Amino acid sequence: MVTGRALEFIRLRSENQALRLAQSEELSTRRMVGQSRPMQELYRVAASTAPHDTTVLITGESGTGKELLARRIHFESKRAQGPWVTFNCAAVPEQLAESELFGHEKGAFTGAHRTTRGRFEVADGGTLLLDEIGEMKLELQAKLLRVLQERHIERVGSTQPIPVDVRIIATTNRKLEQEVAAGRFRRDLYFRLNVISLSVPPLRDRREDIPELVEHYRALYAAKTGKDVTGIDETALKMLSEYHWPGNVRELANAMERAVVLTSNRKLRRDDFPMSFRLGGHSSGTMEADLDLSIKGMERRLIIRALERTAGNRKQAAELLGIAIRTLRNKINEYGLRSEAPAAEDEVEEDADVQVA
Repeated sequence: MVTGRALEFIRLRSENQALRLAQSEELSTRRMVGQSRPMQELYRVAASTAPHDTTVLITGESGTGKELLARRIHFESKRAQGPWVTFNCAAVPEQLAESELFGHEKGAFTGAHRTTRGRFEVADGGTLLLDEIGEMKLELQAKLLRVLQERHIERVGSTQPIPVDVRIIATTNRKLEQEVAAGRFRRDLYFRLNVISLSVPPLRDRREDIPELVEHYRALYAAKTGKDVTGIDETALKMLSEYHWPGNVRELANAMERAVVLTSNRKLRRDDFPMSFRLGGHSSGTMEADLDLSIKGMERRLIIRALERTAGNRKQAAELLGIAIRTLRNKINEYGLRSEAPAAEDEVEEDADVQVA
């Protein structure tokens, strides 16, 4: 059970962090990177939305940059000089969430030794980001809906309404329409939040932005570490451009930080990145799929090499590889190697083999 003292500590820490972050220079350096067509369209809609107090729902996979887009909207709005406050719906324990959002009165529960403002009051005159709104419990959703409708809050332990002037931006990596259909998210709250909807594309759908992102993070982490890392070689950049990025921009940032920290080269190389990147993979986010693709790639290359060595003679190539000619034929079809494996004198023999089968 969380004690009142623990509640006070969590709230003070969170509030102080939010206020320091809003006033820090770090915000000006945390920006979205990328000039691809999907990102240009996203910037355009965000710029049109920013000047108004309209509620915004930002969707997208984890690591795509939803919070950065929310920050951009806030700092391009008329509320830019007001507070920027975040509330992570997935990180705060359920029993603390109501007090975290709406505050509490002294004596409202054991350990509540003083009256404390919640995130809505702290954000008054500014913007409140409800991060991962899809994780919020139904009971709290009902109370949030009431605040959005009436524009006032009541602290835990009080019935006195307190007016709040807050713009709401919500983010989620869930499909809220499906959550509504499953009964895990209130339909009325969904419509209240989904006034303007922005979807941040996954990194795999904007690969042309990867070189710019790589350079951005190389410069950032080289400066932070004080290392003389001046660039990345073409082979490593090609590897990163072809990777499937299940963790999106966050995964790329982490990979670049690791590479910069560990490299002994002035230019980053393939070997500076984890084995999972070097193994490749395009459609699956799992290490198992990457390994499978790598094994298939090696098998394909071995077959091509055997066919080249035997001048396209499949019977000899099969003997060289230690497999049946029927197996080799199936592999050639599977990997689309017919153009790389010209018919030779053994074709008649292969046909005979098929007839016997």
